[in-house]
Amino acid sequence: MDFIFVAFGGAVGAMARYAITLIPIKAEFPVLTFIINIIGAILIGFVVGVSSNRDDISNNTILFWKTGVCGGFTTFSTFSLEAFNLFDSKQYAVGSLYIVLSCIFCVFGILCGKKLAVAFKF
Repeated sequence: MDFIFVAFGGAVGAMARYAITLIPIKAEFPVLTFIINIIGAILIGFVVGVSSNRDDISNNTILFWKTGVCGGFTTFSTFSLEAFNLFDSKQYAVGSLYIVLSCIFCVFGILCGKKLAVAFKF
């Protein structure tokens, strides 16, 4: 039964990610994937923050949001491919900046999400 919650959450996350990729942005820097990963980091931090502060949240709800939605929404494999492609096309500075900023902002996003969960008393 757990798989159903993960599957539905994954579908929601994947559809949300795809919708964001339809935003027309032209840039050398992979802006949309960068934004998706930050939002995903904030969301997963929020889910972890909420679930660690409350006993009344079911495991299926956590699976839906954390494993399903966040797993379907975040794009680490796409991030990795885009970073590789930047290096492969000899855009070393942009590729390095993308990797460093993505790691810093996504880890910070998890912190923000956890703080939001505490601040809003979820």
